[in-house]
Amino acid sequence: MSKQHTIDSLDTLVRLRSTEVERLQAELAKQEKTRARYQASVDKLMELAEGSGPSGAPAAARPLSPALAVNCGAYKQAVFALADVHRTDLHLHVANMAVSQRNLNQAWTRRELLGKVLEKHEAAFAREQERGQRKREDDIATQSWLAGRTA
Repeated sequence: MSKQHTIDSLDTLVRLRSTEVERLQAELAKQEKTRARYQASVDKLMELAEGSGPSGAPAAARPLSPALAVNCGAYKQAVFALADVHRTDLHLHVANMAVSQRNLNQAWTRRELLGKVLEKHEAAFAREQERGQRKREDDIATQSWLAGRTA
């Protein structure tokens, strides 16, 4: 396999790894938006539950009938239960985001390592090309010098 073919192959791999990193970054950004929605939902549910007052009525309201107090209490319990479900989903989603972040870090590391290998191969190939060019120039100079001596 020629050095240029190796460099081309490594370049292709680096571009593929870059595409993978970009895809994982986009996925993580999408997950962050979902996390923000979960958090906003939990916050809003807690506002609803707390805004209904300790007995289920706003603090400035007049006393409630027992049936209305029971109804408000049931409402508050339902809102707290829903908030707990959303909070659990949020925690699971954050755990999935941590896995995605770890996958992104690994993909980025693989891309960087391949990039360094590519740079080394390109530098070695450039040195080899430069050496060959200097040798050709030296050969031409030697031939020219020898031709000048014999003339």
